[in-house]
Amino acid sequence: MSGLGKILAVIPARGGSKGVSRKNIRLIAGKPLIAYTINTALKAKHLFHRVIVSTDDEEIATVAKEYGAEVPFLRQMELSTDKAPMVPVLQHAVQFVERQDGIHLDWVFLLQPTEPLRKISDIQKAMELASEGNCDSVISVKRVFAHHPILMKKIENGRLTPFMVEEKEGTRRQDYYPPAYMRNGSVYLTRRDTLMKQNSIWGKTIKPLITEEGDSISIDTENDAKLAEILIKERINGQGERRRKSNRPSLWT
Repeated sequence: MSGLGKILAVIPARGGSKGVSRKNIRLIAGKPLIAYTINTALKAKHLFHRVIVSTDDEEIATVAKEYGAEVPFLRQMELSTDKAPMVPVLQHAVQFVERQDGIHLDWVFLLQPTEPLRKISDIQKAMELASEGNCDSVISVKRVFAHHPILMKKIENGRLTPFMVEEKEGTRRQDYYPPAYMRNGSVYLTRRDTLMKQNSIWGKTIKPLITEEGDSISIDTENDAKLAEILIKERINGQGERRRKSNRPSLWT
């Protein structure tokens, strides 16, 4: 267990999906998408009270169990629609586990299966940041250049004007200021009471976990799925080569 008390890891995976059909069990580099998150979570299971998959779908539940995940319930339909927010999904999981185990959780770790590049070290670093105190949550972000606010414009009276940050002509991307960061969906670590009493995953005080370039891709479209397959194969091949040279185990599969 970590020094944060009891942490519940929740992998939410509903059956419906608009952008990529059945994406949670879509084969990516030979494995169902959800398998990558399950595998990483189980390698870090000593840090958690339990690691569970919350789904409404029998097929997803079967696949999740095949890869070693615990699926203690099937989520009700009202928590599985396109418009269902994540907060009640996590609250349902917390209530179920606390009632079943007769405990009071301390933190909830949301691990979205649409982020297959997450590393064990990301989980560990998030917990280290949370253990420093003075935060309601830890959320992963990545630095952005192509989506920096300096590039955003608005049209007023037929003229192109800055949306919020003035861009000087010829500014190099490495000179964009201030540095901008975007949530990438890989890590959400939240205090139990922030989730249950404030109905929030973020809370008021958020610590950032800055992930490295290439360590995150959120699969929302077919192009995302194709890119993820390329990145996963590159990572597997690269880790295989490093293991052969060092005889060290992988932190990610």
